[in-house]
Amino acid sequence: MSFLSVMSDIWRSKTRSALTMSTVAIGIFSVTVISAAGQIGTDKINDSLDDMGVNSVLVEAKAIGVQLGDEDIEQLAGLSGVTGAMPLMSGATNCELKEDNVSCVVWGVSEEADEIISMDAIHGRLIDKNDVASSSKVCVVDSEIALETYGRTNITGKTVGVNFAGNYEQFLVVGVAESGLSPIQNMMNDAVPYFVYIPYTTAQNICGKTDYDKIAVLLDKKSDGEMTVDGIKNCMASVKGEEGVKVSELQTQKKQLDAILHTASSALSFTAGISLAVASVSVMTAMLVSVGERKREIGIKKSLGAKNSRIVAEFLAESTLICIIGSVIGSAAGILSGYGIALAVNENYIIRPDVIAASVMISAVIGMLSGSYPAYKAAKMRPVDALRQ
Repeated sequence: MSFLSVMSDIWRSKTRSALTMSTVAIGIFSVTVISAAGQIGTDKINDSLDDMGVNSVLVEAKAIGVQLGDEDIEQLAGLSGVTGAMPLMSGATNCELKEDNVSCVVWGVSEEADEIISMDAIHGRLIDKNDVASSSKVCVVDSEIALETYGRTNITGKTVGVNFAGNYEQFLVVGVAESGLSPIQNMMNDAVPYFVYIPYTTAQNICGKTDYDKIAVLLDKKSDGEMTVDGIKNCMASVKGEEGVKVSELQTQKKQLDAILHTASSALSFTAGISLAVASVSVMTAMLVSVGERKREIGIKKSLGAKNSRIVAEFLAESTLICIIGSVIGSAAGILSGYGIALAVNENYIIRPDVIAASVMISAVIGMLSGSYPAYKAAKMRPVDALRQ
């Protein structure tokens, strides 16, 4: 028994074989697409959460007399699983633009703000090293505050009056940014204030401080977030005391959300897997029909000395190959659909060889199980009864 002979048996009833393959292909396609959609959806949500600051940690002084300085930034930046650390100054206040008074939060940041707190300049530029070194009175505003006051996003060159730490200062707008929190601002309207970013050195000079209000720590996406956060807490506790600092993070909530998404994706994949059970019934039916059509052929083979094991092997090989071909077609269609979904949401799609291999193996097992009864029925057929047909 060769591969070509099995293919010849399949081709003999090509219409029925194609329909049977299609039922398997549809089942595998459903599982592959749902798996791809779950992976892409999880990655997309995680990227959005990272843009909103979920992948960063805020360290701030909690106890009286505790201060945060450059040595703390160096220690935090050197920890395993940490990508970078940046000083932060902050204050909730009002700012004046075009004679409008709006609520805002002023953030004193460094030139690393684009990486640490995920900022993208859509007009002009962000805070740079020169601004920090010279304590320049320049600022970057978020796009929402520009739309609210000027009705457009590009307001570079305008001035913003900010009452920071009890001192009123004028800042030149050098850039307009779209921060990770902009989607939340859109959804929650006035519940989330607008953001204005200035050099942290400028904020220190206005406040008359040499330390920092907070330190923003960016976590490596590839590392274990919870373990890294524990390392940050232990590091700060060793130098500032157990109650010296407060570490704010959302890694636990992010992990819970990942678990929910994984459970939902698994449940949908299980539901799609029911179609494979339907496909197994279709394969068994097709093989039973094939046994009925080939009774005379089976009788001749057995009369010529063909053993029962050979008859069983022929039908098992045929049903298994039908399922494998169907699974390959379904997997290929699922992968193409996965790429289409990824392109639609502008996200990367990573082909998972383990899922494809598992799909093919499951299909092969389904083919063997579905073909076992028809093969047994063919093998037990008496030659004299078969030849009468």
